Amino acid sequence: MRFTLLGTGTSTGIPMIGCNCKTCNSGDPRDKRLRVSVLVESDKGTIVIDTSADFRQQMLTAKVKKLDAVLYTHHHYDHIAGFDDLRAFQFLMHRSPMCYASRETFDHIRRTFPYAFGEAVQSGGGLPNIPFEVIDHEKFGVLGIPIIPIPARHGMIDVLGFRIGDFAYLTDCNAIPEVSIPLLEGLSVLVLDGLRPTPHPTHFSLSEAARIAERIGAQMTYLTHMNHDVLHARDEMTLPDTVRLAYDGLSFIHT
Repeated sequence: MRFTLLGTGTSTGIPMIGCNCKTCNSGDPRDKRLRVSVLVESDKGTIVIDTSADFRQQMLTAKVKKLDAVLYTHHHYDHIAGFDDLRAFQFLMHRSPMCYASRETFDHIRRTFPYAFGEAVQSGGGLPNIPFEVIDHEKFGVLGIPIIPIPARHGMIDVLGFRIGDFAYLTDCNAIPEVSIPLLEGLSVLVLDGLRPTPHPTHFSLSEAARIAERIGAQMTYLTHMNHDVLHARDEMTLPDTVRLAYDGLSFIHT
């Protein structure tokens, strides 16, 4: 399987509209960050984690022609905003990707996009018709690929990370419950929330993420969901050797 980080930025994206800071003006391509999302490709099919606010651009850039499934981590808008663009696959493939989400996330998506769930004022061929399967904290399969949900906390809300083989993805979190730690043993790659150098009430800071990464013990941890306080070349130097900053387009191949 190939895992590609389609976006590694916080909800505003980087550069942020109207900002004149060093990161937003940086010429380093690693400081250009779309909203977070992950592409998972295998010989069994293609999966995306979160339909970000930059979903259309990400699908075009990655040249994704076929999408089989979507996994949702939680319901915040920067992670679900691209939901409507799943229609393109519906039109071309004559079927929509299967979506997987917690009950809370599914309910929020249904309220945000009511026209996709039978509440349109008028019907027509352009309406999305997206199937959902509600997931809990139990292991499940997508395209025959085992998926392990990883419970985490994002401030006051519950979110899900996902483990696929020896790769795990936990964006938008500031706490990982004890029950989740054993689910993360033996990882080759962990992609983990790391918003900025200073503390935040709903995200790990870079140093907090480095500490939890050390406890989890993945061979390599990459931090994602970074805001414009993070300048790649400068801030990566402050991290342990086994913790790096992610960047858009970073890929990992695992058997």
